[in-house]
Amino acid sequence: SQVTITNRSKDATNPRWVEYWGCHNYQLSYRSLMEASVQGGETQAAELRRNFGGRFAHDFQKTRSGAGLLETQKFLGRTPEEEQAWQKVQASLAKNPTGFYGGPVPAPAPGAAMEDLHPPPTFLISLDAPMDGFATNAAEFFQGGIERPSGMAAELDNDLSSKGPESAFFIQRHLALGPGESRTLYFLYGYLPEGFQFDDLVAKYAVNPPALWAHSCSQWKQDGLRFRTSAEPWVERETAWHNYYLRSNLTYDSFFQEHILSQGHVYQYIMGFQGAARDPLQHALPFIFSDPGVVREVIRYTLKGIQADGSIAYGMVGSGVPMPCVYRPSDSEMWLLWLASEYVLATRDKDFLDEKIPTYPHRQVSADDPTVRELLARSYTHLTVGIGVGRHGLMRLSNGDWNDNVVVGHVTPAQASEVRQQGESVLNAAMACYVLDYYARMLGTIGETELAAHARAKAEAQRNAVRKQWSGRWFRRAWLDEQLGWIGEDQVWLEPQPWAIIGGGASPEQTLKLTAALNELVRKPSPIGALLQNKGVSTMYSPIGVSTNGGIWPSINGTLIWALALVNGSMAWDEWKKNSLARHAETYPDIWYGIWSGPDTYNSVLSKYPGQTIFSEPDSGDHKAREDSGLYWTDFPVMNMHPHAWPLYSSAKLLGLEFHENGVNFQPDLPLRDYEFTSQLLGFRKSSSGYSGWYAPARAGRWEIAIKFPDTDLARIRKIRVNGMDEPSVHSERGIRFTGESKPGVPLCWEII
Repeated sequence: SQVTITNRSKDATNPRWVEYWGCHNYQLSYRSLMEASVQGGETQAAELRRNFGGRFAHDFQKTRSGAGLLETQKFLGRTPEEEQAWQKVQASLAKNPTGFYGGPVPAPAPGAAMEDLHPPPTFLISLDAPMDGFATNAAEFFQGGIERPSGMAAELDNDLSSKGPESAFFIQRHLALGPGESRTLYFLYGYLPEGFQFDDLVAKYAVNPPALWAHSCSQWKQDGLRFRTSAEPWVERETAWHNYYLRSNLTYDSFFQEHILSQGHVYQYIMGFQGAARDPLQHALPFIFSDPGVVREVIRYTLKGIQADGSIAYGMVGSGVPMPCVYRPSDSEMWLLWLASEYVLATRDKDFLDEKIPTYPHRQVSADDPTVRELLARSYTHLTVGIGVGRHGLMRLSNGDWNDNVVVGHVTPAQASEVRQQGESVLNAAMACYVLDYYARMLGTIGETELAAHARAKAEAQRNAVRKQWSGRWFRRAWLDEQLGWIGEDQVWLEPQPWAIIGGGASPEQTLKLTAALNELVRKPSPIGALLQNKGVSTMYSPIGVSTNGGIWPSINGTLIWALALVNGSMAWDEWKKNSLARHAETYPDIWYGIWSGPDTYNSVLSKYPGQTIFSEPDSGDHKAREDSGLYWTDFPVMNMHPHAWPLYSSAKLLGLEFHENGVNFQPDLPLRDYEFTSQLLGFRKSSSGYSGWYAPARAGRWEIAIKFPDTDLARIRKIRVNGMDEPSVHSERGIRFTGESKPGVPLCWEII
């Protein structure tokens, strides 16, 4: 925290500054949300969380340097009323185990807890000079109100005795300023993580406080991936912002002892859970190019949470507790296999596969723990055997796939059990066409040929099953059961369509018809990204045009951009721009969210409130579950990581980029005279003189670069230069192939003139 104070008068002055930070922790407790729901809205979750924060006693001490204050907390135990509220929750869940929270919550595993009963110490430090006084009682300081607090009428009392909810940090500084003189003060506020020494942490920031801000800015300029084109300069600004915002939302999970890129948004910051499990995995995809350490941590975090039956919990709450909820998605393992496979193929970091991982709920590694590759194989087995396929050969649906509401919000509770037994997901099957093949590619690089062949066979079986679900212009969405039959025959559901193109489930003829249908039905009608359905469904949980009932989802449109890049580069580029924050800001300038950040879903033109997100529509009858909890997306309509992660990852896919066992493939078809993709791992540039790029994996080797060009560019190629030397190439249909060496710190550099 820094503040600059300027004396704008003609006389010398001696002002006083008081830096104030609170100590009353507000835990994002999922348990409080459950208690509020059962109490029928009489007590909101926010109030229960604040009450819980009041159950901690505070203890203050001055730091040895005299620069600030250090505070620790001790839990005083739950009140009888709070214990009774939890028992009501358990009784309610036992009575209605098919509701949102599922059945009664089992006792947490050893070391896990629904809330943090031992929060870390917090501190406030005057960073550039010793403090001139302090106080710890906010109730006394703010007598007289916030605008004219009585604590500013006199010197602070230097009293450390506050213990209760009134506890807070106040640090006083005296200044002497001549006419026109300015002075900047620097303060450090934070918490002390486990394993850190307080003096060392403070010393890190105390070396040169005036340089901290400039140093941080310079580091951000060198970080992350970028996409730029002279035709539209705003694009580089947007990708720079997405990288900053995504990386800034990296948080640390002290139970699993890994960093995580949670979905954030209303899910974490209102409901209080980290999930769904697929979300951190897809948010980590851009960091394959810019920060592989983040990718490894997110993979470890997921592997450490694998349950005894090999499944992955929908999400996590509190400290290491699987989220109590009804959802049992059938797609989680595919996101894990995809991220891990792409990480190894892109970076060539095969050693990561041999790391040992302590499985839930253990926290320390032992010699008997499985390796990353063994846990990936366990996930693969759960996907192909535990979930398996249904009567049509398609991957099973469970009670939802990516779309939580394809079952829970689409059929009655009485039908849900039958659907869970019989349902099949065309989305899962289409995704499996790609992911299982990609997993097989990765296995091939480490010599696991038998499992690789098994995965390829499974992928091919899914391709055949998907191809049979062609309805004439698009693929069906899902099979529910004998009574309910297919959904997605009379209108297009977007989710499976991109994967059918990406994974080869669509034949070449189907791909052309499908692309035309998607362009006409879900792309053209929308100014800010494709619709999830072209008409919506009148019987679904949400109003038409809202949420999964025809709303707009950046997480799905990211795969659409990727698929379109393989078929029509102009269409892909247009879709990328439609999903940008800049486009949303221009189209809906009066909606404050969607400008610098946004939610996971926007209302589409099918809604009465396009460009907005989920809220209580007075004429809609609304949704019972959200009525009970008082929860709406507009309570926290920003800091969802999908609209930040996907524009970054899909900017790489605009190049037709694909990693394989021996190198990298490109298929550039953008309607731009010049553009450049840059990252720490890989670069690709088109200019008036040709194409160039580099590849810098972690492991030394000789890599093959294959590029499919538009016909007009292919005819113009005169020379290929690799690592500064003219090299021969192999020409194939619409493209060329060449090889070159890299080693750590020395990338493979190439140029096509």
